[in-house]
Amino acid sequence: MSRGNAPLATKRRPDWAALIIAICLFVLAAVMLWDATHMKAIAQYARIGPATAPKVVAFGLIGLGIWTVFEALRNEFPEREHQEVAPVIWIVAGLAAQMLLLKTAGFSIATGILFAFTARGFGRRKLWLSIPTGIVFSFVVWIIFSQMLQLTLPAGPFERLFF
Repeated sequence: MSRGNAPLATKRRPDWAALIIAICLFVLAAVMLWDATHMKAIAQYARIGPATAPKVVAFGLIGLGIWTVFEALRNEFPEREHQEVAPVIWIVAGLAAQMLLLKTAGFSIATGILFAFTARGFGRRKLWLSIPTGIVFSFVVWIIFSQMLQLTLPAGPFERLFF
């Protein structure tokens, strides 16, 4: 058999996204280990204390990071699907808006905007309809938690208008 028409050997390239994930795993493990070493130990006879669980999880993350590095260098991760960035941006923008508006605008308006932006991220195009719908749903949730269960949720002008 002739191999004259065989394709050139493709050079393996590392999976850079997986390497970034491995770096994030190592950083998270380092932060957990640092935090676990600064926990105050209670005088006790057993060697298991409050820092044991974070240390175990951190060593597990280190193991996952090492495994991810090897898989990334061998380029053996499955082919990823194309990611749509716009829906993620809509949802993150909704979360940011809720965090920024929670104290000033109150629970209902801030969570209603989060609801609408998340709906937009999932394909609902009519913000003019989903914002009021989200505010109404959030107001019902606020009534249940704040008035019926007596839990404290941030009240804004919309909540003060009725209560």
